[in-house]
Amino acid sequence: MTATDPALTALAQGWCALSLLHGKIESHIERALEAGHGLSMREYSLLDVLGRQHMGPGGHLQMKQVADAVVLSQSATTRLVSRLEDRGLLTRYICATDRRGIYTDVTDAGRALLEEARPTNDAALREALDEAAKNPELAPLVRVVEELRVPGRPVPVQA
Repeated sequence: MTATDPALTALAQGWCALSLLHGKIESHIERALEAGHGLSMREYSLLDVLGRQHMGPGGHLQMKQVADAVVLSQSATTRLVSRLEDRGLLTRYICATDRRGIYTDVTDAGRALLEEARPTNDAALREALDEAAKNPELAPLVRVVEELRVPGRPVPVQA
């Protein structure tokens, strides 16, 4: 294959379209969360991931798992956790079975803010997808996103 190979060109165009869709969605949601709740997209994502933990076996995530879930490095995730902890939205504690492990939980204030922000996030996502669907280059990607089902996650109920 060469740099001018049509297959590579099509692949690059697809990647550009996906990147454009992601950027449009993220910036739209970011503005809505900031304006309505004083949360960045990353802060909301972190609260959402940590808010889904449970007390059962395997219910608490290690920092690496959290970092992977919010698509940040471990050091960036630790800094983000610290900022949210300073705001009283998260708390950290030592694992009872492994003194080297540190877990993070969402506080009551964090849960309240997450529940308040979730409809804003969902509405902003819907708005961004609806707007992107008007673009013929992005419409096929929007359809894929709308049809995507993540294994192990419940399917949202359409109103």
